[in-house]
Amino acid sequence: MNNNIPTESLERLISSADSIVIIGHFNPDGDSIGSITGMYQYLAGRGKNVCAISPSSYPDFLSFLNPKGNPILVYTENKDAVQKALDSADLIICQDLNRLSRTEQMAEGIKRAKAPKVLIDHHPNPEREWFDVVISDTEVSSTCELVFDILMTMPDVAGDTSKLSLECATSLYSGLLTDTNNYSNSLFPDTLTVASALMARGIDSKQIYYNLFCSYSESRMRLMGKMLDNMIIIPEYKTAYMLLSLEDKAAFNFKDGDSEGFVNLPLAIDGIEITALLAQTPDFIRVSLRSKGDINVNDLAHSYFNGGGHVNASGGRLFDVPWSEVGSYFENALACWKKGTTFVK
Repeated sequence: MNNNIPTESLERLISSADSIVIIGHFNPDGDSIGSITGMYQYLAGRGKNVCAISPSSYPDFLSFLNPKGNPILVYTENKDAVQKALDSADLIICQDLNRLSRTEQMAEGIKRAKAPKVLIDHHPNPEREWFDVVISDTEVSSTCELVFDILMTMPDVAGDTSKLSLECATSLYSGLLTDTNNYSNSLFPDTLTVASALMARGIDSKQIYYNLFCSYSESRMRLMGKMLDNMIIIPEYKTAYMLLSLEDKAAFNFKDGDSEGFVNLPLAIDGIEITALLAQTPDFIRVSLRSKGDINVNDLAHSYFNGGGHVNASGGRLFDVPWSEVGSYFENALACWKKGTTFVK
């Protein structure tokens, strides 16, 4: 449990606000959607006028977390409505992002908004200058775990999980489950305690698991088979990586979220300690990195892929590398990073 939560400051901002906007990060995952909908449910239960916003579309399998009657507003699909919500907000809460650039095109609008701003996040090195209150803790599994800790300190909850709605608890549990890859990584002493408390609240953990991990399409499963069949292994660096092209996406009717979890699969191979998924988009190449033990792929992402994240789970982007050269770029970057030598593209 985080003992450094500025409860009084946060409560003061919430109490004085009527219209509250909650924002996640671009290309949202389960922790992003779970944390913003979990906070949405709590604030709506207090009678606040709440708007949950995602900078880009979210995977279909997360749609069960959508607030009834007031679904998540997607910036790329409704820019005018999002800007109107920002302009009229009394309070803006950004969650599961350590810098505003992770909201992509929304960043400047958030900066210009006159409302007080709160940051709630579990990534290292949070950007503090744009926020009135920053609640940052890297010793939690997920932003959803941190949101749970925060809500437990609020005066109207006072540590009583029965004061959380089932919808709120379901959202927070979903973020725990996805950001720990079904409790296989990023676990801390309190993570399972939080999961137990949410289960005791009455959530349907089995149905949540089915929604998150057992609701994929046939085409997604066949795409996963192709990715594994074409996986490239670099034995000397105990690394495996996969390439997902636009051509593959078209052939397998790719939808947002279909590649969720792919990068974790090669970690099941004995001897593999680093994995990567490099996925082509029309504008850039998305890089996902995972590792075992104390291998710091956050440093690899920061050094060579314009990104960052956590020690064992990080990501980034490439903007100036032709798709035909992505594999050799990754292998060269990995070799230089491992050897501590100068990188030559």
